[in-house]
Amino acid sequence: MSIRDALAALLLWSCAALAVAAQVAGVVVQASGPMTARSPSGAVKPLKAQSEVESGDTLATAAGSWAMVRFIDNSELTLKPGTTVVVDQFTFDGDKPEGDRAAFTLVKGGLRSLTGILGKRNKDKFAMKTPSATIGIRGTTFFLEYLTGKGDAEPSPGLEPGLHVHVSAGGISIVNEAGQFQYDPGQFGFIKNTSTRPVKMFANPGMQFAPPASFGEADTLKP
Repeated sequence: MSIRDALAALLLWSCAALAVAAQVAGVVVQASGPMTARSPSGAVKPLKAQSEVESGDTLATAAGSWAMVRFIDNSELTLKPGTTVVVDQFTFDGDKPEGDRAAFTLVKGGLRSLTGILGKRNKDKFAMKTPSATIGIRGTTFFLEYLTGKGDAEPSPGLEPGLHVHVSAGGISIVNEAGQFQYDPGQFGFIKNTSTRPVKMFANPGMQFAPPASFGEADTLKP
């Protein structure tokens, strides 16, 4: 093989590798203020409506900023101000359900998750990790708020540090070192840390989730 052929082959391989590494997972459909994405390499870029979100991105909303991301399977994450969430992996092909994978990590802040095609046909391929527990789904709409207790941007008032959950529709499983637990529609919960059993409640302890009216009608939370 000549040097020219070798360089051409290397270029093609590099382009293919970049295409795989930068797989588009979804798009920002609403953003009320500043939002960023940090790639696995550490590069940071601003996001706005119609910006693409890639598998591996760490998404962050600024104080006062709400954002909605719609993924390629029509699932949605709506992020509260001051939220950081990692799209650890998102793989979806309408014709290849065996390749489904949706893995996220909520670092801090709050969100609403709405299940799409992936979560409906492969519930066991969805996971939302937090510092207190990992969330699995049964085809659902749920809310999470993780408070660090150290300068949270816009926490729901009155909530203590830890993971707060609410199921609006469907159901979720909570898994941590204390075991596996189920939450059904209408239930609220609190998981202080990874070694504690969840507390289950039937009344809102103070969770708040009310995006701007421009985000459209959807489930909200008011204490």
